[in-house]
Amino acid sequence: MNDPHIEPPISIFRNPITIFGAILTTISALLFMAFMVLDLMGVHTNHYLGIVFVIAIPGLFIAGLVIIPFGMWRERRRLHKGLAPSLRWWPRIDLNSTRVRVIAFAVVVLTPVNVLIVSVAGYKAVEVSDSVVFCGATCHTVMQPEYTAYQAGPHARVKCVDCHIGEGAGWFVKAKISGARQVLAVFRGSYSRPIGSPVHNLRPAGDTCENCHWPAKFHGDKVETIYDYADDEANTETVTSLRLRIGGKDGGGKAAGIHWHVAAENSIEYVALDDKRQNIAWVKQTTPDGGVVEYRAEGVTDAELAKATERRRLDCIDCHNRPSHIFARSVERGVNSVIASGGAPKDLPFLKREAVAALKVDYASQEAAGAAIERSLTEFYKKQYPSTWTSRQKDIERTIASMKVLYNRNIFPDMKVTWGFHPDNRGHTEFPGCFRCHDDNHKSKDGKVIRQDCELCHEVL
Repeated sequence: MNDPHIEPPISIFRNPITIFGAILTTISALLFMAFMVLDLMGVHTNHYLGIVFVIAIPGLFIAGLVIIPFGMWRERRRLHKGLAPSLRWWPRIDLNSTRVRVIAFAVVVLTPVNVLIVSVAGYKAVEVSDSVVFCGATCHTVMQPEYTAYQAGPHARVKCVDCHIGEGAGWFVKAKISGARQVLAVFRGSYSRPIGSPVHNLRPAGDTCENCHWPAKFHGDKVETIYDYADDEANTETVTSLRLRIGGKDGGGKAAGIHWHVAAENSIEYVALDDKRQNIAWVKQTTPDGGVVEYRAEGVTDAELAKATERRRLDCIDCHNRPSHIFARSVERGVNSVIASGGAPKDLPFLKREAVAALKVDYASQEAAGAAIERSLTEFYKKQYPSTWTSRQKDIERTIASMKVLYNRNIFPDMKVTWGFHPDNRGHTEFPGCFRCHDDNHKSKDGKVIRQDCELCHEVL
């Protein structure tokens, strides 16, 4: 019991800020343990709850630990200025008292518990922040285009971090620092719309892609079939078959075909004059015997090359630049794909023309687009082909549903992602692709050119 007639010793622990920090730390520790129990019971399933569990609550816990010494420092300064203590009375620490011994024992026990809580929270924070759902769905509007494309892409079962971070502590730290900047941009609303591509600080493909895909492996030729439909009433189909010379290392260990470009012994470097790496101005080839050939696009000056901020060695991502986040290269290509895959009957009159026209319009939102696409195709067949509407209404409704899905996978008005915003470097139809270099316009000083020869990469069957 404190004697009110005896002045207590002055203590820097005895101040409202330090007490608040201790209370905050204690409450957050209890909440964290409660959430952990719920998680072990399988109750914790929502990723937003996960953010609270592994980021917000541990953040409050650490904030409390920081506030405690801050209050002590502030109280010390207050006392040095000769001001009265913030709180005059504080329990005396007397180990002869059973109550004091219990409190001291609690502090000794709780300290390692606190360390354990922070350690587990840190582990769980990394685990959640490395999850696909965290990457794609937490900042929903920002990442919706990329996450949607990823879910429908060929790498949908590969975790985002496997490509964007890979193994090793160095890239992990870089990614988390970059992620912190991105989170700040989301809170401030200062992120790019659309999110630009390519990612200029992406880890080299040799550290990520090549863990599964080995470019030196001999792949030989691959036949690809391309379907195109005309704008006429019959949606006339044109089928083009290409034999792609993928190549790789042949039986003698010599690189050949398209994958010649990324063989270890063929070092290809380039400089692009634009952020999207579409306008390639300079190419340097180092041959296996150490020879060097430099090619420059016609009209490019030394001053332009000096201004370029990136000199890059060619790797997988320079051609396969949309390996996981694939969008239709154009509305026409997208509709062709839907028809070819059976998502819409190709014998519906003027299907290709009317679908393209409906999908090309700029809509304010995906919801508005869905309603307008349905209205456009419904009215067309009701008015222009009433008998077709009567006899094939289910086919038309299935077509409308497929076109809505096509739109929602490729167009995101909130992020200003439109048809063809992201170049796809495989091929050379809608985007320059191969022709960024293979254009007969990149020449060396001795007159050699990077040839635009169709037979180098493929053969039309």
